[in-house]
Amino acid sequence: MSIRALYSAATGMDALQFKLDTTANNLANSGTTAFKGSRANFEDLFYQQLILPGQRDLQGQLTPTGIAVGLGTRVASTQVDFRNGSLMDTGAALDVAIVGDGFFQIQDGNEILYTRAGTFTKNADGQLVMASADRGRPLEPPITIPQDAMEIAISAEGIVSVRQQGSTDLQQVGEIQLVRFVNPQGLLQKGENLYAETEASGTPLQSVPGQDGLGVLRQGFLEASNVEPVRELVDLITTQRNFELNSQVIQAADQSLQVIASLRRY
Repeated sequence: MSIRALYSAATGMDALQFKLDTTANNLANSGTTAFKGSRANFEDLFYQQLILPGQRDLQGQLTPTGIAVGLGTRVASTQVDFRNGSLMDTGAALDVAIVGDGFFQIQDGNEILYTRAGTFTKNADGQLVMASADRGRPLEPPITIPQDAMEIAISAEGIVSVRQQGSTDLQQVGEIQLVRFVNPQGLLQKGENLYAETEASGTPLQSVPGQDGLGVLRQGFLEASNVEPVRELVDLITTQRNFELNSQVIQAADQSLQVIASLRRY
């Protein structure tokens, strides 16, 4: 019995350690633009069935209950919370936030990746790219800002217009398009605020902002992380307490084994 308790408690400690890691990552990214917090989901393991419910006793009556003991727990999944974060007013012309559902499309070599972090800037050719310290990933479809652009305007529907030097009128130079997924939980987290399509997410459904269930854009704003530090800290403390309880179970089971071993010597 004590051996079984040792292994069950060990699975609990392993699962809780994973939850601690998940919570720590959420807290570490509480200031990351458009970061989406994750939650670790657990499930119980197999049960050792000592007596099955519904067996007949000596009088032929069905037993209403059985006897079973569980063998621990494990991590079933990590679930990403895709609720919108709050908006931060930056005033920067190329900062764009999505209010509602949707992702920006980013060209990464031969692959299209997806993000909600609208931290855009221009590269040497005037193309809109996702701001990064080590590489420039162009927005898809590509949009190029003329070198003599004096003003940049991005509408809620994604129309990108510029006012060039010597002109008083705005000229459209491109259109930002968004995508959404039937199952965003199935997206692959790539890091650097990027997601990749998988078979579980389904294919991207592309349209213009404000249509087909997609959100609208807000120029001069960024979406903040949706992590709530206070809630994460409470979760961190609760997880740590549960971890300590599993540790105490292991200690108790070990003491029981020592007692049993000593009794068998006599």
